[in-house]
Amino acid sequence: MKLVSPGEAAANTNDMSVEAGEDLARIGEMAKKYGVTLRTLRFYEDKGLLNPQRDGSTRLYTRRDKARLKLILLGRKVGFSLRDVKQMMDLYDPTGSNTKQLRLALDKSEKQLARLQKQRALIEDAIGELSNSMAAVRQMLIERSPQASVAS
Repeated sequence: MKLVSPGEAAANTNDMSVEAGEDLARIGEMAKKYGVTLRTLRFYEDKGLLNPQRDGSTRLYTRRDKARLKLILLGRKVGFSLRDVKQMMDLYDPTGSNTKQLRLALDKSEKQLARLQKQRALIEDAIGELSNSMAAVRQMLIERSPQASVAS
């Protein structure tokens, strides 16, 4: 994309929108590319997580929006709340060192990792209990119907 002065942009709005369109994606393209619904994208916009440009009623997503959506989806995948994701993203400063953002991300990540590890331990216990119960039920079936073979 070429850089133009504000005067040139005002004089050549059609050229600028075509050039800018190369980096922009419509809501349907975003939804398809990232595997989310249109409603999800609108919801993220309502919550202040995304801020697409507008061309009339058409939402146009920039590279920044795409990067933010990737971070939102990653955060959701690992179990962060949207509030947590927003807090971390809002601390980003393109001209700064972002140490405050990095510290917050690390703190929240450590807490989330501990929660996930606890959940995994509980799930492993539940799987063990269920497996033992299923083995006991299979054994009862074998004892009660010697003719029938039970598939395992």
